[in-house]
Amino acid sequence: MDKDERLLKIVLRYREELQRKIKERQYEMQHDNNDHYLIYNALGFTSKEGYQIDFQQNVGRFLYKYAGSLLEELAIKCIKEAHPDAKEKVKLPNTIDKSPKTVEIDCLVGKHAYEIKWKDATTDGDHIKKEHKRVKIIKDAGYVPIRIMFFEPNRDQAIKIQSKLKKLYENIGGEYYSGEDAWRYLKKETGIDLKRLFEKLKE
Repeated sequence: MDKDERLLKIVLRYREELQRKIKERQYEMQHDNNDHYLIYNALGFTSKEGYQIDFQQNVGRFLYKYAGSLLEELAIKCIKEAHPDAKEKVKLPNTIDKSPKTVEIDCLVGKHAYEIKWKDATTDGDHIKKEHKRVKIIKDAGYVPIRIMFFEPNRDQAIKIQSKLKKLYENIGGEYYSGEDAWRYLKKETGIDLKRLFEKLKE
């Protein structure tokens, strides 16, 4: 089994798990109390439309979660293909304050501490403070924090947050890659064109 086949096997596992989860939720919803449709009706939606909205909202939540987990696992697998000694989910003690007790590195390769995101659309200003603390803890532990985010946000406020995060990483001596830069960086570091794998699945 070559690299692409191993990665594809992971994709298919996630696909099957996601479809099973959706079917389970669809069955559960057949027995839901739908009294809240009363308000949907008042706002101009039929009960049938209300069900579809609720169902698709559930599907969306599952899809978003599985998409993030899938891309994170695949990226780590790519890194481990190139660096078999890479470590996953490494926890470091919080050396700044008491909350949280630890911070997590998604993948550690030597001194390179990777934070892997499929996308980040947060508009929460506190997110920057939390990330600043996390990155500083990692830097103080002697590692180089590297953020890889494969898809960039669309909304102005979220874009501004990511711009600030990029400066945060760069100012502390880390690295930040997003969008096409993230795909290219992963390919350069691992020799695996992960984006091409997804494009082949689309064909």
